[in-house]
Amino acid sequence: MTVKTPIYLDYAATCPVDQRVVDQMVPFFTQAYGNAASRTHAFGWTAEEAVERAREQVAQTIGAEPKELTFTSGATESNNLAIKGIAEYLHEQGDHVITVVTEHKAVLDTCKHLERQGKRVTYLPVDAQGLVTAQQVADAITDETVLVSVMFANNETGVIQPIAEIGKVCHDRKVLFHTDAVQAFGKVPIDVQAMNIDLLSMSAHKIYGPKGVGGLYVRRRKPRVRLAPQIHGGGHERGNRSGTLNVPAIVGFGAAAEIARQGMGEESVRIAALRNRLRDRLREEVQHVTLNGSEEHVLPGTLNMSFSYIEGESLLMALKDVALSSGSACTSASLEPSYVLRAMGLDDELAHSSLRMTIGRFTTQEEVDYVVELIGKHVTRLRDMSPLWEMVQEGIDLNSIQWTAH
Repeated sequence: MTVKTPIYLDYAATCPVDQRVVDQMVPFFTQAYGNAASRTHAFGWTAEEAVERAREQVAQTIGAEPKELTFTSGATESNNLAIKGIAEYLHEQGDHVITVVTEHKAVLDTCKHLERQGKRVTYLPVDAQGLVTAQQVADAITDETVLVSVMFANNETGVIQPIAEIGKVCHDRKVLFHTDAVQAFGKVPIDVQAMNIDLLSMSAHKIYGPKGVGGLYVRRRKPRVRLAPQIHGGGHERGNRSGTLNVPAIVGFGAAAEIARQGMGEESVRIAALRNRLRDRLREEVQHVTLNGSEEHVLPGTLNMSFSYIEGESLLMALKDVALSSGSACTSASLEPSYVLRAMGLDDELAHSSLRMTIGRFTTQEEVDYVVELIGKHVTRLRDMSPLWEMVQEGIDLNSIQWTAH
């Protein structure tokens, strides 16, 4: 079986831009290059028209009104704008924010910033599958709570939180609800009305659009949500976010959202089948593998597994023909074990030996089968070099050993 390497299994980190998206973007670099805020000539009108069409395409993907969408430079900015913007705007109502320990750093670091400013943040724990419950949220809400921020689906494990139930709790208690939906947007159905979502962050490059553009949905009715802008200037994007709009990227974002929305049903079935094939074959052919996360509440393309008795970094280096990530992607510059997996109760060893494999639009079955064989081969080789593996083979319980330092 000849498979072209390297193989890309890191779609949760970023995606190639779909050629159909590129084709729609190109004219806005060289022909229709107007500034969308230029209201006095055809170049500006053409740009503005393209931006508004993209706004409709993105809004439709989450069941929102186009006017409820603010374009940003990406999800990190969207998260910052949502969390800081609400905390600042509602500071007289209260100073308490609720989030979850397994959120993306863009949410956690923003919350840490609020704490340095004197706000109070509750970080909810997760269970062994990485899930929180609506009851946990309800129990944490106080009279001072102004915002709850819970990610839709986790970037490391793909675990999907009970967003609709959490939204209902927040709605009943009249507390605003924000979700970082970067991994879920365009991959699973999202309805901001039915789910009682007040603010939602998204990004184009996770759905085969360009990097450097994203959006924040801000509810306009029942309740009308207002926030303090974090970037000041010419009052673009209804005052939420000033700055000349990146028209080509916004056009690409819209095109990518439309393609994702139209193909979602079919695509998620195909991708989930490949993910399940990868998971099931690894379970059958490699001993001592653990699935990290949930079997059922999970994105179609995400698979996070730990391979006991080997070091994740050495496995990653052995798999140089495959693009995937170990531990945690956005923080993989550090060799600290993933804080997401640690929060789910994994010990350092298992967290260190984890691989995140994410399947996408252009992944083939041949690639999946090739990766299974490659992982199997290298796990066997690395374990053969490990004295711990030898002890496990002899039936020794490693937890019962008293290690002594000489």
